[in-house]
Amino acid sequence: MPDDLAPGQLLARGVCRHLLSHNFVSVVELVPASGLRVDVMAVGPKGEIWVVECKSSRADYMSDHKWQGYLEFCDRFFWAVDADFPTELLPDDSGLIIADGYDAEILRIGPEAKLAPARRKAMMQKFARHAALRLQALRDPRLVGLIGEVEAEED
Repeated sequence: MPDDLAPGQLLARGVCRHLLSHNFVSVVELVPASGLRVDVMAVGPKGEIWVVECKSSRADYMSDHKWQGYLEFCDRFFWAVDADFPTELLPDDSGLIIADGYDAEILRIGPEAKLAPARRKAMMQKFARHAALRLQALRDPRLVGLIGEVEAEED
């Protein structure tokens, strides 16, 4: 992954690295439903699903009007921000992760809202397909355009 990533992408990279240390596997930029795109979705060893929204600035946070729509697609929701972010802006009833491009630290775990079994199954399928398509694109870069089309059809 190149180091010329946008600030939010750097945060996502650090978050994904940290979550792996907790035995969570993750994907970035997953579309749980039309019109929504989560920054990081992670699946834990017991099948728990976490969504992490990465905010690189106050303006980035203030312009996000969709984040509450992500709550119905995860068991726990987190914000990931850098050490300079004004965390008092973030809702207290959500998780909080401080991150940079290399690692992260979970400061607060938000409340759990367990997904219904049918929703969990649907999200696990989306997660698996998203991860498989990304892996296939890495193995065969000439398919990137076709894979993008497949992902768009699934949205």
